[in-house]
Amino acid sequence: MSPIGGPYRSPLPQQPQLPHAERARLETDYTRFQDGLPLDPRGYCLEAYGVDIAGEYAGAVTANPFGKASGQLSLNVRQVRRDVEAGLGFIVLKTVIAEDAGGGQTMGAWAIPETRMRVDRIRGQDGEPGWTVTWKGRGWHADLESYCRFFGEAVDLALGSGVCVAPSVKYHLPGPDEGAFSLGEYEHTTRRLQDVWHARASTPMPLEKDFSPTLAGDDRSRQEAQVLTWLREAPALIAGAAREPGIRLGVKLMNARGDDALQVEMIRALLDEGPRPPGYLVYANRLFDPAREFEGETGVAYGGPDLSARNLRCLAQIREASRAGGIRRPLPPLSASGDILCGRRAVEYGLLGAASCQMHTVFQLPESEFSARTRNRSAAVLHHLLFHPETGLLAWLLHLGELRGRRVHWIQLPEIGPELPPPAP
Repeated sequence: MSPIGGPYRSPLPQQPQLPHAERARLETDYTRFQDGLPLDPRGYCLEAYGVDIAGEYAGAVTANPFGKASGQLSLNVRQVRRDVEAGLGFIVLKTVIAEDAGGGQTMGAWAIPETRMRVDRIRGQDGEPGWTVTWKGRGWHADLESYCRFFGEAVDLALGSGVCVAPSVKYHLPGPDEGAFSLGEYEHTTRRLQDVWHARASTPMPLEKDFSPTLAGDDRSRQEAQVLTWLREAPALIAGAAREPGIRLGVKLMNARGDDALQVEMIRALLDEGPRPPGYLVYANRLFDPAREFEGETGVAYGGPDLSARNLRCLAQIREASRAGGIRRPLPPLSASGDILCGRRAVEYGLLGAASCQMHTVFQLPESEFSARTRNRSAAVLHHLLFHPETGLLAWLLHLGELRGRRVHWIQLPEIGPELPPPAP
């Protein structure tokens, strides 16, 4: 079976069904906020529409469900400052490659400096248009100490703003012939990051464990059994490496090159078979095409409509497996990732369990895709995601409220689920 599979049938119609007055008010606000969002978008949405847009990430309530995913758009202080000023819900910093106390990196092949990025239009298998970003870089290319300095500066910028900042780490994942995990890298990296966090906060540190999409093309992931071993063991090793008061660990899952059933099995192994499952999931990063070429390199990751189709389809299967008892432990909170370019797509993920959404491609789209006049791209993205009268989050939460006869808040979407009246053909 193809790892991409068939399309996902959305429970949402193409257009939100709203009373005329509600639609007119959205259109007015969309125009009104082109030059700048209200100082408190969450408070405004509550007061003006009776809808709470608050999300949840790493156990923390966020002002909205939208955050920036780990990548080359979250690797310097200038980017973080603009994201905090824009009012994103959370920011996941560029992924650092774990080190031991002597500076050794077993996964050092992933510490590659960024090259140029290319934004391209793309069509899914079903003809749906979309966008993808291609680049060659992988993780943070400098050492752990420089990353810790950056992490501290990022947390300082976010203090008092309500914006959650989390580091992302690629820890050692042994190949079939490598033997044991490099525990020294787990302990040293986790504790150095905690040093930074606990100099500023007394709460458990949020932390993402990154299963990079480029792992799908690496020899070490060609055996399904090895991938499942990583998922069983790595979360407990990370949690066990941390000092008190511990961490809030999220595991960012990759799209493996197997079929959909493997994705469900990965979740089952992660939650049911490991000694210490993570506190939240990030599902799921980009697809990997071993034949796609970019700047002389064959085999690159990509996104677009096929990515969201697979993610949504697999999440529906994961949800069903959980209901049927095929996954015994409760599904943890979900941070969705993949082709989230509008509020409608976010709601599709929300109905399948997402408490937040983290994005990358949308921040790199051409200016013509946004109507906001601000020079802060993150603010323009948030304006588009929240207030667009046809594709924005507010429009679709109000649509669901019309179906259910009461206001629907973002955080309630997983309880509603995708079992809505089917959209008209």
